[in-house]
Order: sequence, then structure tokens, then C-alpha cells
Amino acid sequence: MMFTVNPFATLAATVPPAVMQTFIVVMIVLVAAGTLFDVVHKGSARHFFDNWRKSKSKSSKPVGAGELLSLAVQTGLVDVLASGEFCSARRRIAHLLTMYGFVLYVVATVVMVFNYSTASLWPLLWWIGGLMVCLGGYWFWFFIRVDVAAEGHSPFRLVHADLFVLSLLASVTLGLIWSAAGAGAGVLFFLYILATTVLFGSVPWSKFAHMFFKPAAAFEKRLTDANGSRNNLPGPADRPELFGGAREQPRHF
Repeated sequence: MMFTVNPFATLAATVPPAVMQTFIVVMIVLVAAGTLFDVVHKGSARHFFDNWRKSKSKSSKPVGAGELLSLAVQTGLVDVLASGEFCSARRRIAHLLTMYGFVLYVVATVVMVFNYSTASLWPLLWWIGGLMVCLGGYWFWFFIRVDVAAEGHSPFRLVHADLFVLSLLASVTLGLIWSAAGAGAGVLFFLYILATTVLFGSVPWSKFAHMFFKPAAAFEKRLTDANGSRNNLPGPADRPELFGGAREQPRHF
């Protein structure tokens, strides 16, 4: 039954719905504000447009509007929706599970918080999304990370760059446990809210904003390849074995 019960409707018996709805709005504002701060502080947008202008000035062939549209579509379909930048099949599958699971989980959360009378499909989608995040996230954390798979470090070793994935896993895992335990307003709920606040409130210091920057970077790469500028980098080698590329396929990128 827990897969068909809206946990936020159960919570409404002790916590007014307006409280959770306000919390959702605050999290959205934190993500927007954090992303804008990240863009201004790190100069991401300026860097992107500077590279765009440089690539145009050094291009060896013009790129028309039709080709630009084609590059944008390719970026969306291959680099964004299919995570085509990953060479490793394991890394790509783990990333896709986490990405689509997170989107499904967040959308279902918003729907269930703002519409308690919704049909039982949304709680089921919420669970599916959360389990996808856990499957992809924990698989990545314990078996695929570069410092674990390639460098032999302990999977429990933490660095600043791990803030996003850890807060994501903590938020989703605690949310599922809280729901399975009855969705009450107790300690589990407090920990769930705390982890969620860290996830969405730490955007300026985590890799959360990368999900917005990566499509722009992927589009820029395709554009520089198309106009011949290649960011001043050499073209792909015809014989990668000369550079050692054929000796071992990458396992963790």
C-alpha cells in the first residue's frame, strides 16, 4: 500500500499543507538564486560568450542558422537526454538512472504536495524515481567513482566535490525511509527536510548547477568542431594507437 499512498497527504494530518507548499517554493527560489550566484561568481556565462566570440573569429568555415539548429538538437538528444559525453557504458547508465530518477522524483513530489487528491499513480512514480536515484547514485558512489575505481581510495572518503551527490542520496533515501515508516512528523521527517535543504540550498558550493552548464558546454564543443576552431585544440587523430588510445578503454569517465 505504501507505493500508492501519498506520504504528504498523510503528513497533512500534523503539518499544514501550506507549510510543505511554502517549503517547495523556497527550495525553487534557492536553486534559482544559487545558480545565478554561481554564474556571476564564477563568470560562467561570460566565459561561455567569450569562447563563442573567439571561436567565431577563428573559425575556418561559417555555420549557418540551419546547422546551428541541428547542433542544438544533437546537443539536446545526445549530450543531454542520452548523456553521450560518457565513454563508459556503466557510467552512462548510472548517470541516466540518477538523472531521470531525480526528475521523476522531483516532479512527483511537487504534484503530490500541491494536489493531495491526485490519483495513486503519482506516489508510485515518486517511489520509482527515488529508487532509480538510489540505484544509480549508490552504484556510482561505491563502484564507479574515479578515486574508487581507478585510484583505489575508500568509498567512504569524502571531499568537497561530493556535496551534491551525497546530499541527493541522503535526501532521497531519507524520503523513502520516512514514507515507508508512516510519513509522520518525527525525527525521520526532520532529517529528510534537513538533507533536502542542504541539497537545494548548497547550489553555489556544490555541483548542482552543473546540470544547467553542461548543455551549454556541450553545445559550444559541437559548435567549435563544426566551425573548425576547436578551441585551438588539434583535430582527432586518425590513428589513436600512436598516442596510446587503443591500449585500454576508459572505465570511469
